Amino acid sequence: MTTTSHRPSSPRTAAVGTWRTPALIIGFGCLISLMSFGPRSTLGFFLEPMSAANHWGRDVFAFALALQNLLWGIGQPIAGLVADRYGTGRVFCAGGLMFAAGLALMAHATGAPLLDLSAGALIGFGLSGTSFMVILAAFGKLLPPEWRSLAFGLGTAAGSFGQFLYSPLSVVLIGVFGWQQTLLIFAVSMLAVLPLSLALVTPTAQATKEAAPQSLRQALSEAFAQRSYVMLVLGFFTCGFQLAFITVHLPAYLVDRGLSATVGGWTLAAIGLFNIAGSIGSGWLCDRLPKRYLLSIIYATRAAAILAFIAFPVTPVTCIAFGATMGVMWLSVVPPTNGIIAVMFGTRWLGTLAGFAFLSHQVGGFLGAWLGGLVFDRTGSYMPVWYLSILLGIASALINMPIVEKPVTRPLPVPAQ
Repeated sequence: MTTTSHRPSSPRTAAVGTWRTPALIIGFGCLISLMSFGPRSTLGFFLEPMSAANHWGRDVFAFALALQNLLWGIGQPIAGLVADRYGTGRVFCAGGLMFAAGLALMAHATGAPLLDLSAGALIGFGLSGTSFMVILAAFGKLLPPEWRSLAFGLGTAAGSFGQFLYSPLSVVLIGVFGWQQTLLIFAVSMLAVLPLSLALVTPTAQATKEAAPQSLRQALSEAFAQRSYVMLVLGFFTCGFQLAFITVHLPAYLVDRGLSATVGGWTLAAIGLFNIAGSIGSGWLCDRLPKRYLLSIIYATRAAAILAFIAFPVTPVTCIAFGATMGVMWLSVVPPTNGIIAVMFGTRWLGTLAGFAFLSHQVGGFLGAWLGGLVFDRTGSYMPVWYLSILLGIASALINMPIVEKPVTRPLPVPAQ
């Protein structure tokens, strides 16, 4: 049987001349990314008021958000599989409805079980259907190849802009209306995902099978047999750990150090603002640098930024500087990660394979959010988790270096005799 270095052909891309132009697809996808990532990135601001109102320790809220990260990760490959088989429309609609229901129920959670159901399960699975991973998979299927790297960066940057926009907004809304009404406002806003998703509907598996005859089982077997894919998945664990720990616990950490909640809001806003440039720049660099080196640089820079942040006195200036530095590196790992998967395996099963990588990311997120609360309640300090974040950053910088960025070698069919 003959083999060759084979780049699978892409499924149908957006047709020029239809109402779904590449610019419109990217614009609507970016709006969905903004609206899903924005409320999720503000949940750390609800830790203290909800814990105080219900007489919880920080571990209760931390566990719910850790569960959210874990279920988001578990749901992501499932959402990717459904999107790859049946198109993204169903996934976006189901995800938007679950996200809205989770925020609404969270506003009325007076005990840990309802908090785990709302903030944990419903928002977690809702994120699986509305997050940038599904959006980027839709971009990969609908957009011409020359648009993809930039679109990956823009879709990721839109989530960051959501964090920049929603972080100070949530502080203001909580101060004016209270935390319960703020959650309900966010819940209603999530319903806009349903009409926006019409621009990102992708063809079903039946419509694309002639262009990409590979089955799901073949795709998964092929991917997990590749050392480079496994290393990419393992390295993505660190991203989730660091992001979840900082998003959930940084506001409380700064209050513990004598700063106001407003400083925490603007620090997270700085992360979101600077990650707009970081994500777009990362997408741009993906076409000009080896993606594996870009990933290593990002993880190493994160480790150095965290070390500098905890080594110097915490002031509003150092907080904003930390937020700006981390912001440039925040979600900038997503375009090269998705780019490497697309280069290696094509776009037919991009949602599914990126979903499994994201599962690793969210296992890290679960541990980052949960360990932050657990370690603080046991020791009264977040420092052990900060140091663990540094070590993981160094490990991921090293593990991405040997990745091979080229299409996988697949057997060619033997002609019938």
